Amino acid sequence: MQLTKHAHACVTVEKDGTRLVIDPGTLTPDAAEAVAGAHAVLVTHEHFDHFDEQLIAAALEAQPELRVYGTAAVVAALGGHDGRVRAVAAGDTFTVGSVEVSVHGHRHAPIHADIPCPDNVGYLLDDGTLYHPGDAYGVPDAAVRTLLLPTSGPWTKLGEAADYVRAVKPERLIQIHELMLSELGQTSTARILGENGLTGLPITRVEPGTTIVL
Repeated sequence: MQLTKHAHACVTVEKDGTRLVIDPGTLTPDAAEAVAGAHAVLVTHEHFDHFDEQLIAAALEAQPELRVYGTAAVVAALGGHDGRVRAVAAGDTFTVGSVEVSVHGHRHAPIHADIPCPDNVGYLLDDGTLYHPGDAYGVPDAAVRTLLLPTSGPWTKLGEAADYVRAVKPERLIQIHELMLSELGQTSTARILGENGLTGLPITRVEPGTTIVL
């Protein structure tokens, strides 16, 4: 399986000719290009930095075979498109081409009592090969080899992130959701959370546009 990192929370995953895009939001400049080549789009929740509604709606019109999976709010925003847009929740499983997906999690991590927490789901691919948690520190009830770890945002906290990694026990960490961090912030975060810090695992920083093998 190959993973291509895009800006912020968006990644493309490819395996045996199947291509999935997770969380193409408005902060990802090449989201349209990524979605144009996708068999399916997976959306963790409806916030703009994870879900570009206009982009995905246009892709559904232009790509008759495209499938979209997301929370009920995502489906409400897009419409059903004759079953091509499907609401998913924790406990659901589905397959896209050669990739098996299981759904975990329930709610967005809290920011403040005055700000509602929408539904948020995480996607576990191919029996633990990769887990994208969206905006939450929910621990999937399954082994995870590669964890995509959010490192910046109004809901993130380094201590909670460290405990999250310890609870998930992945073999590998890859940073996502990083746009709010300066270079100094990224270095500091890696020092606190990384191999010589609280988790004992190195944090891999993958530059947008780069593809790695999982």
